[in-house]
Amino acid sequence: MTDLSYTITRVLPEEYDELLDLWEASVRATHHFLKEENILFFKQTIYEHNYFEMVELNSIRNEGGKILGFSGTIDDSLEMLFLHPDAIGKGIGKALLNHAIDTQKISKVDVNEQNTQALEFYLHHGFTVISRSELDGTGKPFPILHLELR
Repeated sequence: MTDLSYTITRVLPEEYDELLDLWEASVRATHHFLKEENILFFKQTIYEHNYFEMVELNSIRNEGGKILGFSGTIDDSLEMLFLHPDAIGKGIGKALLNHAIDTQKISKVDVNEQNTQALEFYLHHGFTVISRSELDGTGKPFPILHLELR
């Protein structure tokens, strides 16, 4: 089920709770280096600091309207790309990334160094590592790789 045509739509503020649930499911499926308290900390941080309001959000949905994946961008940076665990490997991440590159003109993305699946995804799609930060944006010891589109 790859190379399918997906409709990408904007996310509405009333859908933020659904996004947060999807974010959590995605992180639990892909960020195996995080402990439970880390996941809960980041989830609360996203909620309390209204992170979804800070980015331009786009989503891909199933026929019933359920969000399967979403991306969030600011200027030329992809700030978020999360997929429901059942949607991984089905072309949804690729469709969201291509939309962000082609339509929103992003050329940068940061990825957790320990999230090797995401790193491989971005490298496969033309990004290259340009630098590394020892700490994440909250000051926690989760190294971040800074990538740019070649």
